[in-house]
Amino acid sequence: MESGVRLILDELIAAKNRGAKIRIITGRYLNITQPSAIYLLKDRLGNYADIRFYKEENISFHPKAYIFDYDDGGDIFIGSSNILESALLSGVEWNYRIEKTINYDDFEEFKREFFRLYHNNTVKVDDEVLKEYSLKWKKPKFDFDKLREDKNVISIFQPRGAQIEALYELRKSRIEGFNKGLVVAATGIGKTYLAAFDSREFKKVLFVAHREEILKQAAISFKNVRPKDKIGFFNANNKDLDCDIIFASVQTLGKEEYLNEAYFTKDYFDYIIIDEFHHAVSTRYMNIINYFKPKFLLGLTATPERLDNKDIFELCDYNVVYEIRLRDAINKGYLVPFHYYGIYDETDFTKVTVINGKYNEKELEEVLMINKRADLILKNYLKFEKERTIAFCSSKRHAEFMAEYFNKNNIQSCAVYSGEQGKYSLDRDIAIQKFKDGEIKVIFVVDMFNEGIDIPDIDMVMFLRPTESSTVFLQQLGRGLRKSKNKNYLTVLDFIGNYKRANLVPFLLSGIEYDIEKIRKSKYVIKEEDFPDGCVVDFDFRIIDIFKKQSNELLKIEEIIYNEYIRIKEFLGYKPLRYEFYKYVDEAIY
Repeated sequence: MESGVRLILDELIAAKNRGAKIRIITGRYLNITQPSAIYLLKDRLGNYADIRFYKEENISFHPKAYIFDYDDGGDIFIGSSNILESALLSGVEWNYRIEKTINYDDFEEFKREFFRLYHNNTVKVDDEVLKEYSLKWKKPKFDFDKLREDKNVISIFQPRGAQIEALYELRKSRIEGFNKGLVVAATGIGKTYLAAFDSREFKKVLFVAHREEILKQAAISFKNVRPKDKIGFFNANNKDLDCDIIFASVQTLGKEEYLNEAYFTKDYFDYIIIDEFHHAVSTRYMNIINYFKPKFLLGLTATPERLDNKDIFELCDYNVVYEIRLRDAINKGYLVPFHYYGIYDETDFTKVTVINGKYNEKELEEVLMINKRADLILKNYLKFEKERTIAFCSSKRHAEFMAEYFNKNNIQSCAVYSGEQGKYSLDRDIAIQKFKDGEIKVIFVVDMFNEGIDIPDIDMVMFLRPTESSTVFLQQLGRGLRKSKNKNYLTVLDFIGNYKRANLVPFLLSGIEYDIEKIRKSKYVIKEEDFPDGCVVDFDFRIIDIFKKQSNELLKIEEIIYNEYIRIKEFLGYKPLRYEFYKYVDEAIY
């Protein structure tokens, strides 16, 4: 396991430097061996260490033997210690030592048996074998790492889990000659820390994002990983230039007045990170990407699939370096599972005008801001004794309305949004601190917490607005999936009515591709086993009726394509050519 490899890694590197031959055989039985542990070995030792899997995946491989052979002797340790921290440091383990000089025959017999296994019953762990193992690996039912919780240890900033795997793939990608790459990782995996770790071999670094709170949080992460580097900001208020790492607002740096030799030469930055890369098709992001010529450009996102998703991948030369979606991140134990409750909301969304595929905000407010609906939300909230809840609203007025309703019912709450503040709103940083301290139970937010904000202690999220975007839905869900002490799962309350494309929700929760054709023919139903391990999904029977009704009402293919053509025309601002239609067409429609 990763925890054990870290304990012996320096000694293995020292052995390598002395010219020792390093051979490792490990098993895949019951998924005990972590892929990140093997990635860590390969990353630090390269191809020098000969790492192999025992050939039979379904047979317990459990020797737990360590062989040291010297010119003038040798030792074999046989016993109960696996390579994990609790086994090597704190657990009750029994290991027996055989010395070559005293028990020569026994030593040679065990050594011969090792080489018999090595030559006849193993598979060499090259990059392809390791990637295949990682893709199908799930966290074992028993978590050995829990044995070392609650210890008084200082947290060291080092890559973990999926970050180790992604770093390995990023370095390999650069060796292969790529100067751009995209990492797709579920919210909560730690993409900012990943970027900080990967940037360490580069001197001048630029981090670009579209929100100030993302930049501030990223600066803290980079400072933890690169404490000696000088950090600066390039935004509306600051124009820092002579720094090792600059955190830039896309709204400022993306202006043409700053993209010139007076501020930055084209090759000024060695390494550029574009956070929330799904936004990168906008003009100011494109200005930055087209101007600078770094040694490497890294795109980070949890949700690359926009309606124009092909353009996102194109910006990184279609080089998806590493990918771990929500379902896999939960299955591998990097995020907590969710207990999702789809609650029937009798609000009639058919009366709300749809403009360019989105609900009219003012009309949407009117149907959402009624006491009957607020009471439904409050009663369902009170079913669960949760400490920290984030509730996503459609607008500032909606957030204020909900915060007022909850406070009047003795639930300490506030609203958080940008712009002019209201009676129940708080500054974002103040709200977060009160939230962490337990002074506030519920924060009603508008957009601000979709991206870049990490509060691991969140134990409930509530969706109080229609799901119009798969990207926004997954980002909001991801806000609460970060692992935290004493948090075993996230509770999700989703208030679902007859809004358009409500039947997207089961697909988003399961990670299964939304297939219009199969749905139209009623050939696909999402089953319980399709959801991530440990997750609970419960829809009110009336919501199931909404899903079925929407499936039956799906448009004919000609109408779907016509509506998609109109959308692309509005997006481009002119009549699309045929290749442009193919380029921007929604994947599900294609």
